[in-house]
Amino acid sequence: MNAVPQWRLAGDWFDICSCDIPCPCEFAQRPTGNHCQGVLAWHVREGQYGDVKLDGLTLVALGEFEGNLWAGEASAVMGMYLDERANERQREALQMIFGGQAGGWPAGFAANVGEMRGMEFVPITFEVAGDLATWRVDIPGLVVGHAEALSGPTTPPGKRVQTINSPGSEVGPGQVATWGRSVEVSAKGFGFDWTGTARSSKHIPFDWTGPN
Repeated sequence: MNAVPQWRLAGDWFDICSCDIPCPCEFAQRPTGNHCQGVLAWHVREGQYGDVKLDGLTLVALGEFEGNLWAGEASAVMGMYLDERANERQREALQMIFGGQAGGWPAGFAANVGEMRGMEFVPITFEVAGDLATWRVDIPGLVVGHAEALSGPTTPPGKRVQTINSPGSEVGPGQVATWGRSVEVSAKGFGFDWTGTARSSKHIPFDWTGPN
């Protein structure tokens, strides 16, 4: 895979972070307390890297940073767990895309990572309810991230709290962010050890292409 082929990934992304609800970073502002740590999860519903199919694979990142990431003030520290079901070619493709070497939106996002502490292959369970009422990710002994859609007395039944054209979207422009709150979160590995409840969470679909 020396030459980067045409590729596309489409699927679901969500995070759970240490910020108050709603996370200021999504609005391109400094995080709560000027420091953010959290869990980020991507599930590929449809994916192709050249002739390598990537459907159904999941990745989870643990990270933290200080300052406004979108104003160039911050440099994130991150470690990443990749789906152990991926074969050798799929693993190489995912590392190329999420490492930023394959271009597209992930390359721009990867430029904000100052330290990548490593990648490990582990079993990952990822679920998003069809009505976006809940989303969750689990890695045995390492990561628990469960969230529910944000609601309140003026939210119509069955409706979701959503944002369009977010100025600080981790998945890039043009998608809809559905806001939630964590009900359980713990993250261990790569030097991170974080737990919390009732923190900010958001689900955003993604649809990326590259290398252009």
